[in-house]
Amino acid sequence: MTAASDTARTAPVETYDTYDSYHELVARVRAGELGPDPATRRITVAFTTRQAVRHDGRGTGYRNEVLGLRLGRAVGSCAVEPGALPDRAVEECVGASVARLLEHPLPAVRVAALDAYLMHVTPHTPRNGARAVPLPAGTSLEKSRARAKAVVALLDLPAEATVLVVGVVNSLLEELRSRGLSYVPCDLKGGLTEWDETVATDALAAAGRCDALLVSGMTLGNDTFEPLRQHALTHRKQLVMFAQTGSAVLPRLLGHGVSAVCAEPYPFFWLDGGPGTVHRYGGPSPEAGR
Repeated sequence: MTAASDTARTAPVETYDTYDSYHELVARVRAGELGPDPATRRITVAFTTRQAVRHDGRGTGYRNEVLGLRLGRAVGSCAVEPGALPDRAVEECVGASVARLLEHPLPAVRVAALDAYLMHVTPHTPRNGARAVPLPAGTSLEKSRARAKAVVALLDLPAEATVLVVGVVNSLLEELRSRGLSYVPCDLKGGLTEWDETVATDALAAAGRCDALLVSGMTLGNDTFEPLRQHALTHRKQLVMFAQTGSAVLPRLLGHGVSAVCAEPYPFFWLDGGPGTVHRYGGPSPEAGR
């Protein structure tokens, strides 16, 4: 196993403050320290996006469900397990203040509200530390593979290192394989990958045998993110986040366990065949990923 201390990278954003933990970030937002008082900002649109997909040439498929909250021009997102979000949640969010939703009993609502607020305050722009990466138009599989390249390029690892992948996306696994990297796939649903590999269900238990962590932002919504961040921080491992959920939240944790983020705000790559954009923070220099 590669010594984690030799490969760990931190790249805090210089244009706005980063925070020691997700919980500290939430507390600062509630206190109005990052922008307008969240009690004065109200959600105008709440919606869910549901999809099922099986790319051409793939033997397996998956489903997604995402809660979206609109604040001004910004949309905050949090993915949930399909069917887990009650219909009433959407109604409860419309017209509610961000401050109120940050105290909502459902984690998905809290995360989406925080994401919407931070997207409103610090959108993904170069001024705020984001590096835009265009995704070309194409089929669902072509766009999935293009995003996978943008994500995996944020890892700075020698060949044969092992990566814990939390939130199994076959295109990410395929890209890791193409770079000579081993991986341990992990997802709460378990099951098998496209290559009949067993998917672990306990990410923290598997993390100890991996050199780096590649983790879905969905972990914010199911309360599994903070233990993984603490593991990466304690053991000086790279933690790269691929974030449709919490795309504006996770860059605020750069340098505090999170080494890089590939942020993908709504609308996501799988919604249409046209060109798109993801935004990278931290990680190796752009030249290193070419």
